[in-house]
Amino acid sequence: MSKEVLCAIMLVVFFAVMIYVGFYSRKHASDVDGFVLGGRGVGPWLTAFAFGTSYFSAVIFVGYAGQFGWNFGLASTWAGLGNAFIGSLLAWNVLGRRTRVMTQHLDAKTMPDFFGKRFDSVPLKVAASIIVFIFLIPYTASLYNGLSSLFGLVFDIPYWVVIAVMAVLTGFYVIFGGYMATAINDFIQGIIMLFGICAVIGSVLAENGGLLEAAKSLCAVTGDAGWKGAYASFLGPDPLALLFVVMLTSLGTWGLPQMVGKFYAIKSEKDIHKGTVISTVFAIIVAGGCYFLGGFGRLYSDKVIINEATGKPLFDTIVPTMLSTLPSAVIAVVIVLVLSASMSTLSSLVLTSSSTFTLDVIKPAVKQEMSDKKQVSIMRSFIVFFILISAVIAIFKDAHPEVTFIAQMMGVSWGALAGAFLAPFMYGLYWKGITKLSVAVCFIWGCAIAVLQLIVTLGGIDVAGWGTVLGYIFKSSINSGVVAMAGGLIIVPVISMFTKKQSEGEVQKIFACYDEKVVISKKSSLQE
Repeated sequence: MSKEVLCAIMLVVFFAVMIYVGFYSRKHASDVDGFVLGGRGVGPWLTAFAFGTSYFSAVIFVGYAGQFGWNFGLASTWAGLGNAFIGSLLAWNVLGRRTRVMTQHLDAKTMPDFFGKRFDSVPLKVAASIIVFIFLIPYTASLYNGLSSLFGLVFDIPYWVVIAVMAVLTGFYVIFGGYMATAINDFIQGIIMLFGICAVIGSVLAENGGLLEAAKSLCAVTGDAGWKGAYASFLGPDPLALLFVVMLTSLGTWGLPQMVGKFYAIKSEKDIHKGTVISTVFAIIVAGGCYFLGGFGRLYSDKVIINEATGKPLFDTIVPTMLSTLPSAVIAVVIVLVLSASMSTLSSLVLTSSSTFTLDVIKPAVKQEMSDKKQVSIMRSFIVFFILISAVIAIFKDAHPEVTFIAQMMGVSWGALAGAFLAPFMYGLYWKGITKLSVAVCFIWGCAIAVLQLIVTLGGIDVAGWGTVLGYIFKSSINSGVVAMAGGLIIVPVISMFTKKQSEGEVQKIFACYDEKVVISKKSSLQE
């Protein structure tokens, strides 16, 4: 059977399942709580897979795996392990339970809604909503990256057709089934990702003579590092740059609304424990596997496409080049794998964007009371809008590669969101002393760093003359994103010490949710 026919059959089955799940889940999406959070009754497997598949998209598999694998070699696997143990395991332990308890207590359905109710501030809620709106759209458009080159391995069809099909199908099941359809499809797509990445790694290593032979070949590569063995070493040729990558892609998830929102919907305490383990194992296999695979990219240096302007490879073409000679069955699996990764993240982002904009901007602006049915209808309209605009941006970017603004916006969006939200959200869950002004300053800080980075990159500004520290910070959006996050963790407590606190009664009422007594079995806790 030819790879074209095999891929077509697998895609038809995949799309049919996605559509069926959308119809099946529509009964859960009749009101706002069901449409946005699945009625806060989602089990550990669905929540863990929804968390993982929202985390890892085609950007990871095609773009980041190729780029960081090329830059750091096998040491790029540390980024995947960081995603697993910092971005998943630690995130679930630090944020999971408290997020679920406090957001239910405050009846907060989105991250901006949390800021508004936690700090009794409508301006903070609106500001957070605007930040989400601005920086999630380019991030959403980036999810289509890499699909063109991968589909080009099998089908001779225009790129815009691939984008349109993915956008329409994703929109279909999200509009019909809301969060529950997204969660169920994320579970199915996650299973595909788990088996797919294992099959791809095995095939690539087999093509290069096995793990030991592939590692030996990589040891012989000198490349940009200037010394042989750099790309097969423990920490790679640039450990500091690798550390910044690990921190942004791992700790950054703590401030992303589409990631944290998964904790709002989880069902029970035991589900949090199970979800923590499942999510971590998923991340080890998928993220660790993607970056490990990308680490062998330099073995294909004679085949990758080089950007004549920079002398460096087009990073989005490295992984497709590695896969181009694999068996038809493996290529078919890869196509479905990457499509699964992209659609799962896309569904999470558009649901987050539409629910945030509807509940935190549109609803407060309307004077009369809005029924649940009306709010869900508006959210569905915005899902169409967000998917449409992201697809248009992706098609425009592909048709006009000389336009760099979109690509750079994608690079800074993660840092902006994490820099603005991570510190206020985490401190807000744990600390009674955090103030409204400190949250506002952190919002400004995270966005300002991102915008400055955008100006530097688009303007081609040479930051070498800014000094060693500033020059290194704004050398890339990864570095500036980490600084935005770290700065927020310092700014919020410092400013909170010198600014007006919320009233004692108001804060005690908010934190009373943690003091509510519950009865548990002795296998979970010994009696005092």
